[in-house]
Amino acid sequence: MLLLAVDTSGRHGSIALARCGPEIACEVVGVEALSGGTFSAELVPQIAALLEKHGFSKADIGAFAVVSGPGSFTGLRIGLAVIKALAEVLAKPIAIVSLLEALAAAGGSQGRVMAVIEAGRNEVFVGEYEVGGAAAAHVIRERLLTCDEWLESASEEMIVTPDPTIAEAARAKGLHVLEVERPRSDAIAQIGWRKIAGGETVSAEALDANYVGRSEAELFVKGR
Repeated sequence: MLLLAVDTSGRHGSIALARCGPEIACEVVGVEALSGGTFSAELVPQIAALLEKHGFSKADIGAFAVVSGPGSFTGLRIGLAVIKALAEVLAKPIAIVSLLEALAAAGGSQGRVMAVIEAGRNEVFVGEYEVGGAAAAHVIRERLLTCDEWLESASEEMIVTPDPTIAEAARAKGLHVLEVERPRSDAIAQIGWRKIAGGETVSAEALDANYVGRSEAELFVKGR
């Protein structure tokens, strides 16, 4: 089966094609970078070019994997809109992948992992996961916290981040830190395939962004 993976959650993005099947590992066919700020004009032509480059058409796509957040509001909206349209036209399933989930898996650690990325305004997106075996990481919770709140909440778990400033702050607190590259769409394809194989898919109508905000309870306490 041919899987198309898309990530438009950050300043820059990427797309990937992978051949996946129940008895083979998900083999990446090709990956292309997307320039930040031009997703709306670039995404569809780049998908078409990647398919043509490897001798495929959109009719060959059997499923989709897409980063649903957290990240840029505009970038996520563009990526999800394109996947919604393609999945609806082709009547194919979609696997939703959190960027925090991909980061947790990228660390290669087993057990409790805390994935952290910069969110602006002295805040960070934090995802706590249980990572183990070949299955997708199990989410415990994802939150938006101030940097101070995050540093106070972290303890013995491995912290995985692509942001040097976050890594430095964690090390200064004596925390266990692993600095990794931001996952590309080839990594999203691998996670997406595990979800598809396990039946964790959504329809085009159900696809939505995961912006990761503060809970109503947190906002109430903060505003008191």
